[in-house]
Amino acid sequence: MKRPLKILIPLAFWLLVWTLASWAVGRDLLLPGPVRVGERFLALAGTADLWLSVGATLGRVFLGLFWGALAGTALAFATHFSPWADRLISPAVRVVRATPVVSFILLVYLWVPREAIPWVIAGLMVLPVVWGALSAGLGNLDGKLLEMARAYRFSRIKTLRLIYLPALRPHFSAGLLTAFGLAWKSGVAAEVICPPVRAVGSRIQQARLGLETPDLFAWTLTIVVLSLTLEGLLRRGLEWRRKV
Repeated sequence: MKRPLKILIPLAFWLLVWTLASWAVGRDLLLPGPVRVGERFLALAGTADLWLSVGATLGRVFLGLFWGALAGTALAFATHFSPWADRLISPAVRVVRATPVVSFILLVYLWVPREAIPWVIAGLMVLPVVWGALSAGLGNLDGKLLEMARAYRFSRIKTLRLIYLPALRPHFSAGLLTAFGLAWKSGVAAEVICPPVRAVGSRIQQARLGLETPDLFAWTLTIVVLSLTLEGLLRRGLEWRRKV
């Protein structure tokens, strides 16, 4: 019973704070209460528009997560094994990591179609995180294991499978969990600033422009619920994979 209470008590506390704040403000336009937001959330959940928008956003986020993780992995190995690749690529990746996501959204808007902006931005945010995690793992790899592999004349595939992959798995898992949160937030932010035809971010922008504050909160609640659910599933999947 302790674990559910640790979740329910803070949740009840902040719902109470939200309710009292809404009563103090006294206007749904400025701060709707949790009951009103819950009603709008349930109403939206019964419409096809919510599920189609969620599906489109998820597709873009996971596409960005995939290409960003793939590119980050490839660049991490390239910069680890090639000094020249390290000199040329590492500064560029660090610039990507340091640049605000809004700047990238506005720049990418000039170069790619609106529908592609969210997954391009999500991938750009994922790439440096995965690159950094794997670069740290490659830098901390046990040299004695590599010497053993050379002594027993392991092939490159066997060395990769038996030495590199087990050593890098925890680094990759940690980087991927962090990258997923960034991909989700940056992808939705790109949808808000450059709204595609169908997306959760587009619906948030529409609610804001129409001063439909309960809907704005309901769509935001949709994002939070999806993010926590998917992050939990990803964490469990990575933990299960680690045990196999």
